[in-house]
Amino acid sequence: MRKMKRVAAVALSACMVASMVTGCGKSDSGSTEAADDSATTEAADASGSDSSSDDSASGGDGEVINVWSFTDEVPNMIDKFKETHPDFKYDINTTIIATTEGAYQPALDQALAAGGADAPDMYCAEAAFVLKYTQGDMSSYACPYDDLGIDTQNEIDEAKIAQYTVDIGTNPDGKVVGLGYQATGGAFIYRRSIAKDAFGTDDPAEIADIIGAGTQNWDKFWDAAETLKGKGYGIVSGDGDIWHAVENSSDQGWIVDGKLNIDPKREEFLDISKKLKDNDYHNDTQDWQDAWFADMSGTGDKQIFGFFGPAWLINYTLGDNCGGTKVGEGTYGDWAVCAPPVGFFWGGTWVLANKDSEKKEAVGQIIDWITLNCTEDGLQYMWANGTMNGDGGTKDVVASETVMNMSDGTLDFLGGQNMFEVFGEANSYANGKNLTQYDETINQYWRDQVRQYSNGEKDRDTAIADFKQQVADNLAVEVE
Repeated sequence: MRKMKRVAAVALSACMVASMVTGCGKSDSGSTEAADDSATTEAADASGSDSSSDDSASGGDGEVINVWSFTDEVPNMIDKFKETHPDFKYDINTTIIATTEGAYQPALDQALAAGGADAPDMYCAEAAFVLKYTQGDMSSYACPYDDLGIDTQNEIDEAKIAQYTVDIGTNPDGKVVGLGYQATGGAFIYRRSIAKDAFGTDDPAEIADIIGAGTQNWDKFWDAAETLKGKGYGIVSGDGDIWHAVENSSDQGWIVDGKLNIDPKREEFLDISKKLKDNDYHNDTQDWQDAWFADMSGTGDKQIFGFFGPAWLINYTLGDNCGGTKVGEGTYGDWAVCAPPVGFFWGGTWVLANKDSEKKEAVGQIIDWITLNCTEDGLQYMWANGTMNGDGGTKDVVASETVMNMSDGTLDFLGGQNMFEVFGEANSYANGKNLTQYDETINQYWRDQVRQYSNGEKDRDTAIADFKQQVADNLAVEVE
């Protein structure tokens, strides 16, 4: 998603979808655009599709590789691959279907199951539903990277790929079938001016200590919230700002041995949400809505100290809603990042290949260039340094630590801070073993019930019971 046009769509569609931002750009003239590419990590603005081949990009013999995605981010990367590999002898036929209203997955599933010449050779999945394709119901279609001619484990080691992304992309047989190009380990993104006023410093190392970085609990965070309250500030905009840190730092996922499981850390979100509300530690906003965006520019009910999120939240959400485009305008330049109390990730896109594709070697060349190439000629180096479309593009955190160590992650938006130093470490703390294929749906049920509880509309037991009932009524999951 270049994550950002996505942000707009995410705001319009659903808070969960917003999880995964990727880079959007101009679609290839030969692609099937089933959706407007204005979505965030995950959302685009429409649905429906048809197919056409890109004759203008022909490599020579007219053979076609079918690519399916939910935004034009990966298709644009493939355009760049073809541009930099003029001897690549394949046309690219792209189908783009937005995740809006759940349109992408059913269409992709049908295309994979139908097989034949029109089946996807290569396809994308985002964090909200990727496990369905790497480890769940549709994982049997995913081709191990080893079978694509990729020296998978050696290249993972050389590139120092964030382990959580590898875990998520590994099938039940222990084979890597999907990897990403960006890494979405989370940090705490805070306002420097508020830090100086409330704590006397804006130094990331000191702020990290003040909020309890690495403690794996929220005790010092609450102390910081009380200090900020005394100065008239909120520590976060809404409870959703903490949810992703809670969700992806849990020890277990929503389903264990086929049964609904409420991990104690996720259950604690009931208490976190209520504490934020009862103590007036936030503006009680909901993510991806106008009041949330207002807090990024400092125009909300009260000034907000920070947000939990990955680098894409900076580049494509905070950056777009800070009220300015250069230092001194709005909150632009008044931000910094530090380690969070708990390790987590939020969002991401994984790239997979169809085991039945007859073009495995060619697909493998593309996937390897996107996900594992750690040279200056690979996609990740261009992505990290903002050079895919020439100098001056958006810098982003990538899956390869090797690439980030070769790259410059300083941003004016962060007061000249090198974000790679913080996010590189954040990626190492993220846990990729607590996801399920039903997360997108179950998360929505849970967050709705938590909000009703913190608003005083239900007691704790009723909220939990209603949550369990929703899961039992709507998903093929055993509930006790």
